[in-house]
Amino acid sequence: MSDSKDAYADNDLREVKQLGMWASIASLSYIFWIVGGMELVERIAYYGVKASAGLYAKAPVSEGGLGISLSDYGVIIAIWAFMQTFIPVFTGGISDRVGYKETIFASTIIKIAGYLMMAFFPSFYGFLFGAILLAAGTGIFKPGIQGTLVLSTGRQNTSMAWGIFYQVVNIGGFLGPLVAVHMRQLSWDNVFYACAAIISLNFLFLLAYKEPGKEERLERKRKIKAGELHQEVLWKDAWHELKKPIVIYYMLVFAGFWFLFNSLFDVLPIHIAEWVDTSVIVTSLFGPEGTSNGILQFWLGLDNTGTKVMPEGMLNLNAGMIMTSCFLVAALTAKYRITTAMLGGCLMSILAFVLIGATNAAWMMVLAIAMFSFGEMMISPKKNEFMGNIAPEGKKAMYLGFVMLPQGIGWTLEGYFGPKLYEMFASKEIFSLQLLAERGMSQTEINAIPQGEAFTTLVSYTGESAKSLTTLLYNTHDIGMAWYIIGAIGTISAVGIYLYGKWLLKLQRS
Repeated sequence: MSDSKDAYADNDLREVKQLGMWASIASLSYIFWIVGGMELVERIAYYGVKASAGLYAKAPVSEGGLGISLSDYGVIIAIWAFMQTFIPVFTGGISDRVGYKETIFASTIIKIAGYLMMAFFPSFYGFLFGAILLAAGTGIFKPGIQGTLVLSTGRQNTSMAWGIFYQVVNIGGFLGPLVAVHMRQLSWDNVFYACAAIISLNFLFLLAYKEPGKEERLERKRKIKAGELHQEVLWKDAWHELKKPIVIYYMLVFAGFWFLFNSLFDVLPIHIAEWVDTSVIVTSLFGPEGTSNGILQFWLGLDNTGTKVMPEGMLNLNAGMIMTSCFLVAALTAKYRITTAMLGGCLMSILAFVLIGATNAAWMMVLAIAMFSFGEMMISPKKNEFMGNIAPEGKKAMYLGFVMLPQGIGWTLEGYFGPKLYEMFASKEIFSLQLLAERGMSQTEINAIPQGEAFTTLVSYTGESAKSLTTLLYNTHDIGMAWYIIGAIGTISAVGIYLYGKWLLKLQRS
């Protein structure tokens, strides 16, 4: 890596001393809180679909699901990921020029269309095109929201601002899956209708504030029109910034972490549904009868009988921890260099995946999700703080769009390979079909089993309990291997983050 600073002379690499926790919170403007509210609403709707997408895809048609294989689901997720994460690379620059409020408005309309597409067309292509619309809308939404946030904060309170913003975001991430849990127990299309209605609330938020930096943007526009200021073609401008080593290296070293990160949301709900007996948690808390309290059932993500935790409810521990404690982690990590905090977060997340692979015990799964959540709080808000800080003036949203590049690489690869890895090493559907053949069912009968119904057929055919068959399949297959491979990919990223941090420190001192 070159020591030359010429390529990023416009980028501010300084790390400014942060205000104390309460001083930082008090210094945040009302626009910051409105932007947080819009992101919260968008995340409730988004995670209402995202947290249950894998369960919807693999659920048999007889239960209102898509009834598709995990490989087909992987194709949808990979396209979704590619669209959502690469669009902001260029729409970020558009937001800087057209206006943040205008792009947020347009994105909301596109996302509503995506949810309705999923509701009206319950098929592989219906869900795929709905996901593409969601991806496009989200890709346009993010730079506008984050660009507004950067302009409404100062360098001395960015650590706390991004930490609180991430915490507020995760209130949405917490509520969305709970909405999905209870809506999908009525019918799957109710999930999509509810999400379309929820995100419509952002139209009201857009009326509540004046866009910061609007006068400067309009003045810059006037000067360009009058020939007083030169403005490059957008894609050339973005490409010029992308070529800077500080951006290229960032993109490469963090891609592995985002492979790891998205596996938790794309694949873990399926793993929990198939292999983890979550009734153990409910029994520990409420006794063998569970709970009939509707409030507890909602907030804990339990099924309607109150006897087991739904997969989305288990994963919701992640958002629950972040929304209640992210500001504390932000205050802690503000004392460390950004890359040091991100390295620590990556290592903790890797250990969580090793634990997921090692056991299917329900409480151990809770511990793994908690470990991952602490790691995420150390790394994820920091990526925005880092890019917002080093971005040249007038290119804040563009750089915050660049944040999506490593996510784009990591999530696109995970979207395609994550479900395939799971299908290869841990698919209950495939293992059930194999055991049916071993127990004497003819190949003709096996071929006639609808997608998603192999395990229920196995239970019916053998007369054995679902619990004993699950234990048998788990113990006779190397299910943890999928999670170990994902953890190994994250480890490569951790090494890259360490080297990147050392290189940046060398640049700052030269």
